Amino acid sequence: MPASKRDQLLATAERLFYEQGFHATGIDRIVASAGVVRMTLYNHFPSKEALVMAVLQARHERFIASLDAAVATAPLGKATPALVEAHGDWLENYSQHGCIMAKAMGEFAEHSAEIHALAVAAKADLMARLESAVARDGLGDHTGLARRLFVVLEGSNTTVSLLDVHTALADTRTVIDTLLATVRSDAP
Repeated sequence: MPASKRDQLLATAERLFYEQGFHATGIDRIVASAGVVRMTLYNHFPSKEALVMAVLQARHERFIASLDAAVATAPLGKATPALVEAHGDWLENYSQHGCIMAKAMGEFAEHSAEIHALAVAAKADLMARLESAVARDGLGDHTGLARRLFVVLEGSNTTVSLLDVHTALADTRTVIDTLLATVRSDAP
């Protein structure tokens, strides 16, 4: 079944915003690439800002769903590694040029408090997922563990655009495996 015009616009805008930047991508470019007229875009999104919000929200929902699915099927004690693997899969398949939320935070910090807040909330959502996975694995007593894991994953978001994705992900796994092994060896 063909995608709806709204879905087509979202997919096109997401690709262009990710590849070219939010401010550098104009409405004319989006409608031309999506094969629709400008009025179709405005029938679904009252402004470019509304389109940006919808793109970020839809992408975040897909990302979080992939993490949640991995954690839900993880064996006992393996929720955190499963989340890390799902994050790596996302980077490999959808985010090899860095994190769109970080890009949004950078581009909209001074231009749209609402878009900036949505991107910040997405990062907080990842942190909450890490805290939950750490607790599920029985590692919740280790102060700051989820935060340190978050720092490593956020670092991998940046390094995938500097190193090849496989090197960045291998290094991320090594650091996280070492961190988890250290925490587990310190357990009473």
